[in-house]
Amino acid sequence: MSIPQSGGGPIEDFAQLATLLESGCKPQSDWRIGTEHEKFGWLTDTRRPLPYAGTRSISALFTGLERFGWTPIREGDNVIGMTRNDANISLEPGGQFELSGAPLSSVTGVAAELQNHLDEVRSIADPLGIRFMGIGAAPEWRGEDMPVMPKGRYRLMTDYMGRVGTHGTQMMYRSCTVQVNLDYASEADMVKKLRVALALQPVATALFASSPFFEGKLNGHKSWRSRIWRGLDNSRTGMLPFAFDEGFGFQAYVDWVLDVPMYFVYRDGKYINALGQSFRAFLKGELPALPGEKPTLSDWADHMTTVFPEARVKKYIEMRGADCGDQAHIVALPAFWVGLMYNQTALDAAWGLIKGLDAATREGLRVAASVSALQGQAEGVKLLDLARAAVGLSHAGLVARGLGEERLLAPLVQSLAAEEAQADRWLKLYHGAWGGDLSRIYEAASL
Repeated sequence: MSIPQSGGGPIEDFAQLATLLESGCKPQSDWRIGTEHEKFGWLTDTRRPLPYAGTRSISALFTGLERFGWTPIREGDNVIGMTRNDANISLEPGGQFELSGAPLSSVTGVAAELQNHLDEVRSIADPLGIRFMGIGAAPEWRGEDMPVMPKGRYRLMTDYMGRVGTHGTQMMYRSCTVQVNLDYASEADMVKKLRVALALQPVATALFASSPFFEGKLNGHKSWRSRIWRGLDNSRTGMLPFAFDEGFGFQAYVDWVLDVPMYFVYRDGKYINALGQSFRAFLKGELPALPGEKPTLSDWADHMTTVFPEARVKKYIEMRGADCGDQAHIVALPAFWVGLMYNQTALDAAWGLIKGLDAATREGLRVAASVSALQGQAEGVKLLDLARAAVGLSHAGLVARGLGEERLLAPLVQSLAAEEAQADRWLKLYHGAWGGDLSRIYEAASL
């Protein structure tokens, strides 16, 4: 989840909303790779989730990280994140520890950044009996087991999520993802990349599926995290079928975001409740939460962080369809998308791969990926076949970059050869060597 945004000053013209997205256009020489991953902290003696406060806690980790040059970010008296050299460490609602990496020029740079982050965290966590695991959903913990982070944004969202959809608080407190943020050159480039990203998110879900367990038992899905997103809040999630309409661009995306109900307005270090209210009313100075006041571009940037489609546009595009996994999979996710998106030949071929899929097929693949991962299919389209084609195009795109990044696709190549995702491997162990003992997952999934 995001920290408060810095979009800019007062909105004086409606056109500024789309202009903010357009300002993300960059020449290819300036394209960067920003990778974010979340992980669950747990106490090695009890296998309980990591609390916010105490001698063995998130607060203790934050204090320890200061010696590596991380600067605390506070909300009131509480440290709720850290920043260093264009990277951030932040907290998800249930204490999931998130690294939002710096914008980097290569996937090998992402791999080095991740290794450095894990080394720093382990140096503090290990002596305290704290470990982290990379997995898409908490395998055993129940809602009442989860700590609540001291962030005003999350208090508001928890209340709202309990009143819309069916799985919102599960997403907030008991799921983990890995995503990559990539640049675009122009509006047309954004449109093609977003369409390819949306259509191929089910492939990412299938390749990275790692959450077949929930609340101590099998859940009937290989990516329960993906299933959670399908029962959250239809007004702000999904596959954005309108993005495939003729004439789609920055303004059409803005129009959709404007119609998503608000969560909050951030003022003077506090989150003001605007649950269910309209940003369109805010533009007119008619927001009930702040009568007579009009929004700033920072308010708009904040609101854009409260929409959660499978691929999201800000001043870059976020690929949001994957469960978190082990270290190799965390790096394979940006490698997969960079190979497809940052080489024009690969991008054009990827568009050719998916342009014939209609909205029903794309949504069917999304459902099939959450249930069956690589064994899923919809309307005669097999995810295994689509994944093989997509990984092949990504590999070619990375080879063309000439940086040796294609080797980082190895976990995906292995999954395709075995025709199984991480979830399938967990299930084999659960039914075999583990004898149904789910406590074994903590060590097996540890980062």
